[in-house]
Amino acid sequence: MEPFLNKLKDKKIILASGSPRRQELLKGLEVEFRVQSLDVDETIPDEVPAEYVAAYLSKLKADSYPQELLEGEILITSDTVVIEKGHILGKPQNEEEAFDMIKSLSGSTHTVMTAVTLKDKSKSTTLEDEAKVTFRFLEEDEIWHYIRKYKPFDKAGAYGIQEWIGFIGVSSIQGSYFTVMGFPLHLVYEQLKKW
Repeated sequence: MEPFLNKLKDKKIILASGSPRRQELLKGLEVEFRVQSLDVDETIPDEVPAEYVAAYLSKLKADSYPQELLEGEILITSDTVVIEKGHILGKPQNEEEAFDMIKSLSGSTHTVMTAVTLKDKSKSTTLEDEAKVTFRFLEEDEIWHYIRKYKPFDKAGAYGIQEWIGFIGVSSIQGSYFTVMGFPLHLVYEQLKKW
């Protein structure tokens, strides 16, 4: 086993996320972890600028973890926001809201910000990453097909880049694909190496 992976065997990593995508991505780092979902009020104070919301929520989730971390435990929390023209596109409540969100992203470039917080018994650090995503012009029937088949109601901005709409709609990405998916693995890996 590689020395880095061997060192992490002594750590107990807790992924505080119900996202199946984040769980799948963290598995890709070949580290063992357990999942614990958190129920956090994600109300954002008005004074928090859009570009800092992901970091604010990621840190809020880490600080809301209900148990005291033990020696050797590392907690990982994360949050992703889609920012379009300075406004945050959250998770859509229904099909019409999802349609309006994707329609607004069609034919333009938007920003995806993902933040990750790693916390242990004595310290905490929050890392942020940004990607720019450009969609080609999408036809209305393409948008409706995606919404009705994939039901993207648990996704910021009403889309998952790893799904059909990403395959047919995304014309370019500046930054990490995994940041757009909601988990910047390169940052998580570098931070785990340090710890």
